Amino acid sequence: MTDKAPVRVRFAPSPTGYLHVGGARTALFNWLFARRHGGTFVLRIEDTDAERSSWDMVEGIVEGLRWLGMDWDEGPDVGGPHEPYYQSQRLDRYRAMGDRLVAEGRAYFCYCSTETLQAKRQAAEAAGGGWMYDRTCRNLRPDEIAPLEAAGAPRAVRFLVPEGGTAFDDLVHGPIRFDNANVEDFVVLRSDRQPTYHLSVVADDIDMGISHVIRGDDHISNTPKQVLLYQALGQSVPAFAHVPLILGTDKKRLSKRHGATSVTEYQKMGYLPQAMVNFLALLGWSPGNDRELLPRDELIAAFALENISGGNAVFNPEKLDWMNQQYVMRIPAAELGGLLQPFVAGAGLWRDDYAHGAREWYLSLVALFQPRLTRLTSFVDDARPYLSDSLEFDEAAVAKHLSKPELASPLETLVATYRQLPVFERSALETALRATAEQHGLKPGALIHATRVAVTGRAVSPGLFEVLELLGRDRSLARLTAALSIVREASR
Repeated sequence: MTDKAPVRVRFAPSPTGYLHVGGARTALFNWLFARRHGGTFVLRIEDTDAERSSWDMVEGIVEGLRWLGMDWDEGPDVGGPHEPYYQSQRLDRYRAMGDRLVAEGRAYFCYCSTETLQAKRQAAEAAGGGWMYDRTCRNLRPDEIAPLEAAGAPRAVRFLVPEGGTAFDDLVHGPIRFDNANVEDFVVLRSDRQPTYHLSVVADDIDMGISHVIRGDDHISNTPKQVLLYQALGQSVPAFAHVPLILGTDKKRLSKRHGATSVTEYQKMGYLPQAMVNFLALLGWSPGNDRELLPRDELIAAFALENISGGNAVFNPEKLDWMNQQYVMRIPAAELGGLLQPFVAGAGLWRDDYAHGAREWYLSLVALFQPRLTRLTSFVDDARPYLSDSLEFDEAAVAKHLSKPELASPLETLVATYRQLPVFERSALETALRATAEQHGLKPGALIHATRVAVTGRAVSPGLFEVLELLGRDRSLARLTAALSIVREASR
């Protein structure tokens, strides 16, 4: 394609699974490239394998893309000038193209059965060698073909690979060349007239005017076959950019053993879509400087295929957690409160009043925990002592900070003092606690830790006096009074 040709790219998933991380990153690179150059992003569904396809799987992919904020200019649900965008609805086109290749001498019929081909392959492997199709049917005489045709023998269509080599300039890896002697005559139409991947993808990319094919490194070995098809059909070859694979921290290809691989799983785990997009963009691509936090508009402005690395990218969950936390910290509390609501409701802790009369209190709680959140899901556990009327005590925290007989008297004094405070706010609460500790000859830290466990059930929380202020006088005093029974029990 020339530099002046309009940019048209596509993401063409098979609907045999939900959108996984690798596919999402490939879609994102295509989407960013299209948006960067004012081009067209096409969503196409490669569903020729009808037995393994389902609409549920298509919905899962679409849901993942939409959650990430990607839109498409042409596709199954939005239409476009090159409809249909399902391969299963384009079969006649593929069959016509396969027949054209045969008619023009670029392909030939193959009558070999699956059993015959498998036997030849196994024999070659048993002898210690590899096997490629030996062109048995290419060399059949007319008098050998006639009885096969008369009997209606099943026949596939094989592309006739020419002598020489096939080369292309990869926009990531540079010039790549394959010796055609190592490329077998590949099937383009199976004996049931179903197209293979190579024919259908090339036919669709031709018909839809795709200018750049941006996909994973695992497709490099497919590219010479597809280049040969473009040339045989008299079509210009699109630009290819093969992006690095995504590996787990053990440097093996990312799979379920590394944790979640579906994009929707990350949504359920409490990651923000903008953080996920930023993280995925940096898996194999760099803006050319040390910046790591790039909002969507900055990613679009900076994206260039030239800055994609040729080496594999490592999916680091800790880095994703860090990035998610950075985005969480930058969201206004009111917006974050809305994002957290489904998680709070899912845990059975949501009250309608949090959206009305208690909204200010709820948003204060959100703001209190916002700097500590790595995922939205962690808010439910962190904030449970504040959202629930019941309190669960951590046994280790109680044993370390609350089960001390000498704390009974100071806590009784603290309860009485807090009850009399004119204003229940953090500075007055801190002054009163420190004075109580000094009055009873305690280090302030000991009383602070005991009070924290008493009102939250935990040894760790945000600042104690902010916590007390948020809980309010009645709940704080009720919990402190209840905790006194634990202290008194320890003195028996």
